[in-house]
Formats: sequence, structure tokens, C-alpha cells
Amino acid sequence: MKYRKFKDAEISEVGLGTWQLGSADWGPVDEQSAFEVLNAFAELGGNFIDTADVYGMGVSEKTIGKFLQSTDKQFFVASKLGRRNDQTNGWPQNFSYEKMRQHVEESLEHLQIDSLFLEQLHCIPTTVLDAGRVFDHLRRLQQDKLIQHWGVSVETAEEALICLQQEGIASLQIIFNLFRQHYADEFFAEAKEKGVSLIARVPLASGLLSGKYSKETQFSSTDHRNFNANGEAFNAGETFSGIEFNKGVELAQHISGLFPDERTAQWAIRWILDHPEVTTVIPGASNPRQVQSNLAASALESLSPAVHQTLKQYYQTEIKPLIRGHY
Repeated sequence: MKYRKFKDAEISEVGLGTWQLGSADWGPVDEQSAFEVLNAFAELGGNFIDTADVYGMGVSEKTIGKFLQSTDKQFFVASKLGRRNDQTNGWPQNFSYEKMRQHVEESLEHLQIDSLFLEQLHCIPTTVLDAGRVFDHLRRLQQDKLIQHWGVSVETAEEALICLQQEGIASLQIIFNLFRQHYADEFFAEAKEKGVSLIARVPLASGLLSGKYSKETQFSSTDHRNFNANGEAFNAGETFSGIEFNKGVELAQHISGLFPDERTAQWAIRWILDHPEVTTVIPGASNPRQVQSNLAASALESLSPAVHQTLKQYYQTEIKPLIRGHY
């Protein structure tokens, strides 16, 4: 495993996204299976874990908290807030200082830690970002030592550029993969200039870029790849990166043929890591085998400039015009 700098820390360039460990939206993952995933990640040198308060409405955070209590290894844990929608929370109530502090404190309780390495706004409305008050709340939470750093998970380039104007921002979490390449040209240089880390989520386009799906593949009714396949529940970009599934299978098959060998998922992650502005990529996993495959990308040699150029051209002509949802 190789590591990259996030402010004063060295974090694994392949981290672990834990949406799956919420045992919701991807199908069930029991606690024992979740621990197997986390242990495999730790054993292979991973140390950056990304979660959110809404992943299973606390299940992911609580599972990670139990795991942290079982090990002496150091981990850098990031969570996210802002998408709670229960009896007392929702938009715009979520964005007061009082509610944000409540949500941070609940995450800390779930994770059984005193301070979050990174707290992130979780794909909140552009109008709220533009108003700017949420950033003052994050700075205050940082001053209160409840969080060490803060960042924003965004859906669009417009949102990324708004956030990059904020003093003290540590990171942007973005959908960045072979089905969503254009961000590299739109704000990577500015992020690098300002010392803002980039965290790449949805690196395999919800599994499409693993090369393992066919047009006959079906997902359970509780899996977001079923109920949000066309953006029915939330932004389509979070599922298959906004590409219609059957077309995505075709595109992924073509991309697979451009790689040096059949390790499609690993090369797709390697492509992301070939962008030095990216600090870490956070693929999810439901079992140790997927963890092993994901982290192995760190050991691969970079793709050649010729392959990068071919993939970029293919994206511009064949993929980008098909993206649905806001981006």
C-alpha cells in the first residue's frame, strides 16, 4: 500500500468506503461480514475509512466503532452529515449549528472516538453551500475540537468550485471514475494549488467498471442499483455514475479491452490513482475478496499515456453525452 498526504497525515491511497456496511441500499451485510471486510482492509495496510451518519442510519458508524475498539492500529475516520431526514431533522433544519453539532456528537458516540479526523457535508443543496453559513459552523466545530478537518462531498463541478473558495476546507469528495472524467479538467488544478485533497468515490461506477456485470444481472429490491437505477430516489450519478445500466455494461466491456490484462476493476482504480491530485479513492466492499482486489490497485504500474489518451477520447465521444442527473 502506498500513502498520500492529507494535511498533516499520511493516508492510504486506497481507502474504504463503508456504505455497504450500513446493511442497507446494497443488500444485507451482517456484523461478522463487516468485521471481515474491516480486518482485511487493515491487514493490507489501509488506514482511511469513509462513512456517513445515514449509512444504515448509524449502523455503518456503530460497526466501525466496535472494530476500532478491537484493534490497536491507527485509522483516519471520515464521516458525513446533512442528509438526515427523520422526525426532527431534514432540510433546512439540518444546517443550523445546533443540528450539525448534534449530528457530529452522535457520530462520535457511534464511532466511540473523541474527535473525527474529517467531517464532510453530505451532498447538500447548492443554495446552502452558496449561502456559506454551514462553513462557519464547520469552523466552529473544528475550534471546539470535535472535528480535526472538514470537507464537502459534492455532486457537481459548480459545487466544487463554490467550496474551493472557502478558507480552511481540507477536502472535496467527488464522483470520479472512467464514467465521470471531466472534473480533472474543471477543478483539479485549483484544488492542488489550494492544497485541498480530493477523495474519489464511486470509483467502479457501482460495480459496472468491475467488468463482472452483464445485461442479465439483477439486483435485489433493497439495493440502490435497483431502486435508484434511473435516479428515482436520489441523484442518478450516485448509481452507475448516471449511465443507463445496459448501456453501461457495453461501455465497460469496451473499456476492459483497453487495459493491459483482465484485472478490470484494479485498472479502473489505477486510472484514478494516476491523477496525482487525488489523495485517496474509496471503493466499497461486501467481502474480503473485494477488499483485496481493490487495494491491489495500489501496487500496479501506472497506465501508459497512450492508454490514458484513448480512455479520455472514448469518454468525450461515447460516455459523457449519456450521463444523467446533475453533475
